[in-house]
Amino acid sequence: MFSWPTLPLFFSIYLGVVVNAAPIAILGRSASTAPVSNASITSDFVRPAQFSRLAYCSNAAVEALDCGGPCDDLGAGTVKTLLTGGNGEDLPRFFIAQDDNLQSIVVAHQGTNSSSPLSVINDLKADLRSLNTTLFPQAGDDVQAHDGFADAQEQTADAILAAVQDGLSSSGYSKVLVTGHSLGAAISSLDALMLSMRLDQSVQITTTTFGTPRGGNQAFADLIDSRIGSTYSFVTHANDPVPRVPPKALDYVHPSGEVHIISSSQTIACVGQENDECSDGNSLLDLSVDDHLGPYFDNIFMSASACPA
Repeated sequence: MFSWPTLPLFFSIYLGVVVNAAPIAILGRSASTAPVSNASITSDFVRPAQFSRLAYCSNAAVEALDCGGPCDDLGAGTVKTLLTGGNGEDLPRFFIAQDDNLQSIVVAHQGTNSSSPLSVINDLKADLRSLNTTLFPQAGDDVQAHDGFADAQEQTADAILAAVQDGLSSSGYSKVLVTGHSLGAAISSLDALMLSMRLDQSVQITTTTFGTPRGGNQAFADLIDSRIGSTYSFVTHANDPVPRVPPKALDYVHPSGEVHIISSSQTIACVGQENDECSDGNSLLDLSVDDHLGPYFDNIFMSASACPA
């Protein structure tokens, strides 16, 4: 979503809202957690993290799968790129791929390019607004999402839906993995929700995102829980500030499904929405911008610096 040049401004704006906002009701939550095993991390989270990292590489590198470590770690001959798009500025890069390892079609989105003001604007357009009912036919009028995230998702939605449908047909697979980091995580969550409404119900959609900001209001969070919650996870790392924004004072709420990395040796699954034993309970005094980039599982860092120039 951000790196050093833009994060201080972004958080001074949002945290200023939190400090100066009138008191609001605290959402009900079940503040309990469960440990996540190393076996589960390996089977469920490492490969999505690898694909999220790959989304920061150039379209040409992703098309050729020639990008050094981010490509090599996926395994030679196991991934086929089906579509790339976006420009890394006003429209974050994205790709669709066929992964024979997971027997799945993969959708991945890039996070914010902090060197591009046009990219940063996607994050700062924080008004809540209704979803496009053509893309989200089962979303009620009360469901509202972050304006910038929803705008970015709408620009690629038709192309992504068509490419996923083609990929499922040509591969014979019946699974879709949707992933991304930061801004890319927010767009991916919207994609997963859209795909759950537009694809055949026999298709299994798994959503695993990293460093995810809040993406919508209570009705939006509840809709994610009800439609894709059983296979939806958003991974937060240590004292990363991005999962704390936009603030709850602006009526934003995370869905269920948080998986919180406390340290390299301890990861927990967080029960319910806005669990204060996980990222929502981090002290504002301890927030660390560096934690937003990683390391996530298997020492994976999320930024363009992982890709060759």
